[in-house]
Amino acid sequence: MTEITRVPLQPIAKGAVAKIWIGVAAIALAAGGIAYAALPPSVRVETIKAGSGESPTMDDVVLINYKGTLPDGKVFDQQKGVPMALAEVVPGFGKALVKMQRGGTYNVEIPAALGYGDKGAGPIPPNTNLHFEIQLIDFKSRAEIEQQQRILQQLQQMQMQQGGAAAGAVPGGMPGGMTAGAPAEAPVQP
Repeated sequence: MTEITRVPLQPIAKGAVAKIWIGVAAIALAAGGIAYAALPPSVRVETIKAGSGESPTMDDVVLINYKGTLPDGKVFDQQKGVPMALAEVVPGFGKALVKMQRGGTYNVEIPAALGYGDKGAGPIPPNTNLHFEIQLIDFKSRAEIEQQQRILQQLQQMQMQQGGAAAGAVPGGMPGGMTAGAPAEAPVQP
């Protein structure tokens, strides 16, 4: 039989286990702090008045009332009944709206990185966090909006065609713009 080389274990000094655990805890806290610092900035949404139903998606168009203020409280923009395509707004604004429901009113804090960043815009200085009070009135999908636009265009074309026939009549003359001396043409069938 072969014998395995034996190494005797040295006794652990008093307090060494506690020091090891303190070291492990310090490493975990440092790693957690690094991980926290590496997290992307996020939008904070606080409910003032709860809405109901589903929330919009980034593909939807919303109808909102809002007031935007700078950190010093100065109002930089305020609108009522504004339609906005979520895919076309600053990232933080879209991220906030997808957390809302119809009929609700919300306070929103958007960090500069998710707003206008280091460029700023108009009265908004670079690297400025933004505060909004937003009321989500309604939202619809892009497909619904496009369908409504097609229907409106068709109605407008029909009105123009009907109005054009009435406009073609000459006062005191015959319908269709014909005058008494003009030869009559046979009507065209559609």
